[in-house]
Amino acid sequence: MADVTLRDVARASGCSVATVSRVLAGTRPVGAETARRVRAAAETLGYRPNHAARALRSRTTGTVGLVLPQITNPFYPTLVRELTHALHAEGRAVLLADCDDDPAAEAEYIADLLGRQVDALLVIPAHEERSRDAVTAAAARVPLVLMDRGCGPAVADSVAVDNTAGMALVLDHLAATGRRRVCFLGATGTASAAAERRGAYAAGAAAIDPGAPDRVALGDFSVEWGRAAVDEVWPTRPDALVCANDLIAIGALQRLQQLGVDVPGEVAVTGFDDIPMAALSAPGITTVRQPVAELAAEAARLLGRRLAGGEDGRPRQAIRLAPELVVRESSGVEALGSTLHAVARVEDA
Repeated sequence: MADVTLRDVARASGCSVATVSRVLAGTRPVGAETARRVRAAAETLGYRPNHAARALRSRTTGTVGLVLPQITNPFYPTLVRELTHALHAEGRAVLLADCDDDPAAEAEYIADLLGRQVDALLVIPAHEERSRDAVTAAAARVPLVLMDRGCGPAVADSVAVDNTAGMALVLDHLAATGRRRVCFLGATGTASAAAERRGAYAAGAAAIDPGAPDRVALGDFSVEWGRAAVDEVWPTRPDALVCANDLIAIGALQRLQQLGVDVPGEVAVTGFDDIPMAALSAPGITTVRQPVAELAAEAARLLGRRLAGGEDGRPRQAIRLAPELVVRESSGVEALGSTLHAVARVEDA
């Protein structure tokens, strides 16, 4: 049986060969209905693209490099899945690299991916300052989008949750439920998500208690730190622990239970990200849900626009997506809670 060609797919879908090529290569925007017809015809006929031949013809590889700080953080596998789906729908494959929170390793992986001729890069920077040189250099060579974290203004397009709005949701909820002695358990360093959440807590907590901005304990984004942080702050007897991510919150909850502390009777615990374990904990953890599917879709859209050309003179965009507060038993309320009614913010990066 002869191999199925682009011409066969064009005939079956009622489109030109050029349109079929654009849809399957993902090189230029095509109408949704046209793209659906082309992909349906390709699937029915069993068409399989010759990526090597396409790379030689178009000088593109149909691949996107994705560099993560640490795949063991449960937030990132969910994001990788959504990104893979979003990019696959545009005919692009993903090459994944995990730098284990090491900016030097991150720079090596970025260089390696560029050496493999990826068409574009998605990067969640390990460090706001030490990642900047490698990211800036890469962004000068290929379209690049920063996700979840930043590494300085105007380096590249970026998309992330609105951390300030998310922390405001948490603090407003705790104030409304009568908490008056809140304490923040966060992460040191300059990773933008850590810094933004820490800064938003300091800015908003004074409305609950003038002393709250000074009740801060900093470690890292881990369950182990969450456990250790409780031992550090519990002598001050806070009535709410505002954790910078769900891993810290899970560790804090575990340690409080070991100490025989009533959660939420004596102290409320909140997290950030809404990883699956937050709902499975007992009690379930009140947290800020990141719109992961929207995050992936926006990243893919930004990359697609740069790859399509004509965007060279356009200012870098910084998109901030609206989060949702998910209220569970750890803050004293059994029913699911409120949603932030806001739109994504788009700014010059």
